Amino acid sequence: MPLFFCDRFRYCLLSGSWFRPSPTDKGIRMAGTVSVVGLYILDVLGRHMSQMPPVGSSDRIDEIRLTVAGTAGGTAVDCAKLGMQTVGFGAVGSDDNADVLLDLMRRHGIETAFMQRLADTTTSSTILPILPSGERSAWHAPGASSAFSPSPADLMRAVESDFVHLGGTGRLDAFDGPASRNFLAQAKQADCITTLDLIGARAEVSALVDPLMPYVDYYVPSIEEVSRLTGYEDVEAAAEHYIALGAGHCCITLGAQGSYIRAADGACHRIPAIQQIEILDTTGCGDAYSAGLIVALDQGWDLEFCGYFATAASALVATGLGSDAGIVSRQETKALAEQHYRRFANA
Repeated sequence: MPLFFCDRFRYCLLSGSWFRPSPTDKGIRMAGTVSVVGLYILDVLGRHMSQMPPVGSSDRIDEIRLTVAGTAGGTAVDCAKLGMQTVGFGAVGSDDNADVLLDLMRRHGIETAFMQRLADTTTSSTILPILPSGERSAWHAPGASSAFSPSPADLMRAVESDFVHLGGTGRLDAFDGPASRNFLAQAKQADCITTLDLIGARAEVSALVDPLMPYVDYYVPSIEEVSRLTGYEDVEAAAEHYIALGAGHCCITLGAQGSYIRAADGACHRIPAIQQIEILDTTGCGDAYSAGLIVALDQGWDLEFCGYFATAASALVATGLGSDAGIVSRQETKALAEQHYRRFANA
C-alpha cells in the first residue's frame, strides 16, 4: 500500500485518504543497506539426536540441512530475509563447501562480490547435532575465516552502507585487533551505524573487544559471553562496563530471560523472551537478534520496540532448523513483535 508520511498521519494513494495509525503501528519504510563483515560458516545440522549411534551402526533422524551461519553469515541471511539490501564481506575456501555457501547466500539475495575465495584452504564449516531440547554441541573446522583480510578497496565499499555489522571478533585471526578497530573507526567517520558481535568468548578476547567500544553503536553479546569476558554475572554491571568503555548501546541477550538494552544516555529496557513457541533449534538465535535489531533501527523505530522486533526475529529462528529458519518476512516478524509488545510493554 503506497504511503506518504507526516508526524501524526499517513496518506494512502490507493484510497486517496489520510489516516491515523494505531499506537502500536510502527510503520514499514523502504529498507536501507547493511555490510556484514566477518565470520561466514557453512553449517551442517541434524535433528534430533539424543546420543551418538554405536560405532558401525546408524540411526534415523528427522532432518538434515546445510545453512549459511556464523556471527556474520547468520546475521547477513536474516537481514536479507527481513528486507535489507545486504552485502557480505568474508572469506571462503577453494572447496565444494565454498560453492554451496556462496550459492545459498545468493539465493537469499546477498551480494557476494566481496567474499574472498582463498586458494589452498577449506571453508569454515561446522557439524551440529541438535538435541530434542533445541540445544546443540558442535564440531568446527576453522578454515578460511581465520585468514580473512579484506583489502582497503573492499573496506571502502563496506562503509558505503547505512549499517556495518562486524561479526566474529575473537575468531578472525587475521582481522582481529588493530585492523578491526581501524575499520570500525573508518565506518564511524563515514557516518555508518555500527554493530558488533563476538564469538568464542575467553579471557584473552577482552583485549580484542574492549578497544572497539568507542566505535561501536550497538554491542550485541550474550550474558554468557560478557560474564566470561568481564567476570560480571549481573547483566546491569556487565552492560555498564561496556558503556564506560565507550559503547553507544549494550544489548545483552539472556536466553529464556529475553534481553537487556542499556544506552549511554542512561535509558534501559528489559525485553522478555517470547515463550509461546515450539523450540526446534537454538542455532543462530543470537545472530537473528542482531539482524532484527539492525532492521528495526533502520526503520527508525524507538529503542524499546527495536528490542521487541529483535526478540521476535530470534524467536522465529528457533522454530526451525538452522540459522536461516523461521523468518519469512519483515511484516510477519513485525506482527509478532507488536503482539509481544502489547502483552508486556505497558504491563
